[in-house]
This record gives sequence, C-alpha cells and structure tokens, in this order.
Amino acid sequence: MRRGIVAVAGVAAAVGLLSGCGAEDLPLVAVRVDDAGAAEVVLRPCGDDLVRGPSLEGVPSSRFGQEDSGRNVSGWVARGSRRPADAEFPLFSPPGAWQVRPVGEQRLLPGHTYQLAFGKDEDNYEYTGLVTFTAADLARLTPGQVWADDRAMSLGEFEELAEDSC
Repeated sequence: MRRGIVAVAGVAAAVGLLSGCGAEDLPLVAVRVDDAGAAEVVLRPCGDDLVRGPSLEGVPSSRFGQEDSGRNVSGWVARGSRRPADAEFPLFSPPGAWQVRPVGEQRLLPGHTYQLAFGKDEDNYEYTGLVTFTAADLARLTPGQVWADDRAMSLGEFEELAEDSC
C-alpha cells in the first residue's frame, strides 16, 4: 500500500519538477457514518477523469506523516486506472470491479490515522483526491455530516466543495 501511495506521490513530484508545479490535493473524497454506525466513502472525482487507485491506508497515528510511517495495517489497494464516477460504498468494501486487495485488518482501529487517496492518471497529473481521518473524527460526526478537508461538514457542503475544486 505504502508503495502505491509513494508511487503516486513520486509521479506527482516528478511531473511537478518538470512542469514547475505539483499536483494539488483536492477535497474530492469524504467519509461518513451510516445509520448502523459503519463508515462509508463518498467519492467525487472531477468529471469523467481517469484516476489511479484509490487506496486506503491506516497506520498508527504516532507514525502518520513521517517519511517512513511503517506498513499499512488496515486498508486496501485498488491497482490500476479507472473512471470511477461518483461513488459511495462501505469504507472496507470498495466496488468489486476495482479488484481491491485488502491489507491488514478490515475495520477502523483506534489510535490509527487513515488516508484515502486517488490521483488523476493522465498526461497532466493535476490533482490528488484525498481525505485523512481517525476513528475519533468519525465518532464526532452528527447525522448528515461527512469528514472532508480535515473537518466535519454537511453532505451538501462537501458536494459544493468538491464541485468547486474541479
């Protein structure tokens, strides 16, 4: 998993160096909690863009953000490119057509930070859709809220934010 995110980041950095600017992190993915308490993904890529991934990485919060945060202990990897369109699915059950490889425990772990990310996969690698969260962030959400852009907001606010980001 880490290699996948590192590869996406490496491609973004290389293109950024060559073009004079890097891929922009955009709030195109959110996480919410359904009525039964299960985490769900709300994915809003730009138009019909071809994207690489997405993937979910969960690492101990004490190591998140470090150059070597260790191995992914709770998540999944969807290799290759796809045109996912708008999608909503359980956090640990992405669409079957994505041919996802589970990594580690398939549940939210306390004390872990999660990052769900995908990147535009075309000649002009422009953006990464990204959300970072913890189980505690999701536990604080009220009905109708999602976690995106490092904060809680209504689903409508997220939809507008994602649309404006494209």
